[in-house]
Amino acid sequence: MKLAAHHSHLNGQECLLVHHKKLWDEVQDVIAGINTSAHQTNVSQEKSLSIPENLNEAFGTGLKAYGWSNSKNTHWDIAEEKMPSRSAKDMQKQAPEEAEDVSIKSYNQMVFVKGRVAVDIQFGKYAFAPHDLFVKHLGLYVSDIIDVGIEILPMRELERKMSPGAAYYEKNLLNVMQRGRGVPTVPLVLIGVTS
Repeated sequence: MKLAAHHSHLNGQECLLVHHKKLWDEVQDVIAGINTSAHQTNVSQEKSLSIPENLNEAFGTGLKAYGWSNSKNTHWDIAEEKMPSRSAKDMQKQAPEEAEDVSIKSYNQMVFVKGRVAVDIQFGKYAFAPHDLFVKHLGLYVSDIIDVGIEILPMRELERKMSPGAAYYEKNLLNVMQRGRGVPTVPLVLIGVTS
């Protein structure tokens, strides 16, 4: 697999290069080590589709080999406007008990986290990529778990070889750029990959 394009949002790549260079190199090594043809199946004589679950598994295997692990960011959801910021961990733990409304324990799960960097791989449905970018990475950032998030997506050229409805890099790059420089408020690197 090849890293075909990338976009640095709020100096995400600069943060990686200065503070987490080894982790950035590991992510690039994992991408280069994936053989997409090993994850394709012939659906018809005309089309060969990559299987997103297999590609996600291949990324997982590669990242785990470097010591990356799954992460879950637990928080409390509540319908109380006076709820403190989720970035204040101590207050977050106390607030649900003190709130008059009913609180709900919830979480955001990232695929992989290591050394204050999160990596999510999105070869699934297109609706999941904006959730990753605008909710999951941001949740870990405001909770002071990560400094930067990395979102790996197929380029449109690779997405066309997949099952219909998969997310792709160009669409999500546009989603981020249309919202302006400060949204989402987390340093990110969007990566587009091809076979």
